[in-house]
Amino acid sequence: MDHSFLNAKKILLVDDEPGLLEMVKTILKDDGFQNIVTAISARDGINVSKTEKPDLAILDVMLPDGDGYLLMQQMRGFTDIPIIFLTAKDTGADKLAGLGLGADDYIVKPFMPEELLLRIYAVLRRCYKEDAPWVHLASCTIDFSRAEVIKKGEVISLTAMEYIFLETLARNEGKIVTVDALCEALWSDNPYGYENSLNAHVRRIREKIETDPSKPVSLITIKGLGYKLNIRK
Repeated sequence: MDHSFLNAKKILLVDDEPGLLEMVKTILKDDGFQNIVTAISARDGINVSKTEKPDLAILDVMLPDGDGYLLMQQMRGFTDIPIIFLTAKDTGADKLAGLGLGADDYIVKPFMPEELLLRIYAVLRRCYKEDAPWVHLASCTIDFSRAEVIKKGEVISLTAMEYIFLETLARNEGKIVTVDALCEALWSDNPYGYENSLNAHVRRIREKIETDPSKPVSLITIKGLGYKLNIRK
């Protein structure tokens, strides 16, 4: 299954065990996640949440300066991202306490890597699938919510012009968008005379989205007319 869009989500891990943090990071990175940030205490967790703005948080319950339940309540004061507890506290009461506070899942240590991944994907898919502004191409995924291209695990930022160009083509999926229309979308105040600049943007975009920019399969030139974007279903 293609998880490119979900893999692009930023994940925060909060745990005071360095060995566990590294193990979970390795599990996530091996499965395609690249945007991973960590914290080793509740205070660090709050600070990292505010500065890094993760899409999902995975919290330990027992932290050196408090507990994950309180940390979750504090985080809820400024973010509504999904939260998963990953903890050794395995009683039914503990699980009910976490879920009762509004956690999206509760995973008990020790755990199987496959189970952790399945449950992370399930939460991400449930929380971000509705109107996720992303498209799959032959060699990458474009996440318009972050203006990023995800290609082979690498996250590549789009410039404002590249974003507008690709978003214009994506809205006209499979259709030819003329050079004039693209120039107007990019330089609305005076779109004429920008063909050379448009060609330069096309070259840079192909370097970001194509496996072989000299043999494009996603961003196609329609000679004498314009361009179209081949989107995978």
